[in-house]
Amino acid sequence: MDAVSTTDILSRYQVPRHRLTRRDYRRMGEAGILGEDDRVELLEGQLIEMASIGPRHALAVDALTEMLVLAAAGQAVVRVQNPVVLDDTSEPQPDFALLRRPWDGYPHDHPPPADIYLLIEVADSSLGFDRGPKLELYARSGIREFWVVDLTTNRVLVHRNPNDGRYDSISSVDMSGTLQVEALPGVTIPVASIFV
Repeated sequence: MDAVSTTDILSRYQVPRHRLTRRDYRRMGEAGILGEDDRVELLEGQLIEMASIGPRHALAVDALTEMLVLAAAGQAVVRVQNPVVLDDTSEPQPDFALLRRPWDGYPHDHPPPADIYLLIEVADSSLGFDRGPKLELYARSGIREFWVVDLTTNRVLVHRNPNDGRYDSISSVDMSGTLQVEALPGVTIPVASIFV
């Protein structure tokens, strides 16, 4: 007997789809349909499975957490692997968000693009997704700066100046370089210290 194909048949056809709102997404969590162990995020009204976190990814997140908290102290809030709001149908969970201060949190919502200085995704198996759909969503939402920490090449791709669903400025910083958060002068990270 042949194995059942795991190809998404519906992706090959133009079929109407029901898009979830952020309210629907939250209600699914409140009702227990989605639990804390479900690694999904809401992008353009669809539930997207998040890649599992490997050891090297975790080490890079640990290193960046320490460096960003120290470098941005008093200037920005460092949010680690928690949601941000792009619009009514997208609530991604980037690895990092640097948020404007004072930021006391939102009792009923997550931070919107206007409060975000920088988003960072740490990527190995998720590289294509982070450099594709997420990049476009972040640019379209006006996220002013987006870094992709590429664990496959030990470099950081820096995207700035969002314009019409893309970034006008893209640069690559290798292990010998230093990252500078454009909106926060003095907040710098040596690239070599990320790739432990």
